[in-house]
Amino acid sequence: MSAAGAPGNTATLHRFHSAVNSGDPEIISEAVDELVAPDLVFHAPVPMGLTGAEALKRVWEVLLRAFPDLHVAVEETIAEGDKVVVRNTVTGTHRGEYQGLPPTGKPVAYSEIFIFRFADGRIAEIRGVVDVLSLLRQLGALPS
Repeated sequence: MSAAGAPGNTATLHRFHSAVNSGDPEIISEAVDELVAPDLVFHAPVPMGLTGAEALKRVWEVLLRAFPDLHVAVEETIAEGDKVVVRNTVTGTHRGEYQGLPPTGKPVAYSEIFIFRFADGRIAEIRGVVDVLSLLRQLGALPS
């Protein structure tokens, strides 16, 4: 990869996060179509029967239904070669069903770290760790 790869990939990822933070499923879907490879390899729990970019779209639909004001704040970005790593803080308000939990109206804040691999200027692979335990505790689904 050329030396321009890492800054270009970081810019692409920032464009993706801007779309996500719009809270608009249509804008997110268009960004996925533009910035994500259709055969995306997504190493995270995804809705059954879906793969690739379509699975990523579905994940965002589910999250925005549960947390319509969801916001991803990028705290750190590290880029090297064809990979960009981001550490995020995610905030939102639980206003819709999430993992079988009825809406609580509670605000949430949790951390996540994702590694994005790029190919031909698009996101080709995503690996992530999301602090779901903290999220479920904040929603009252688990004891704190």
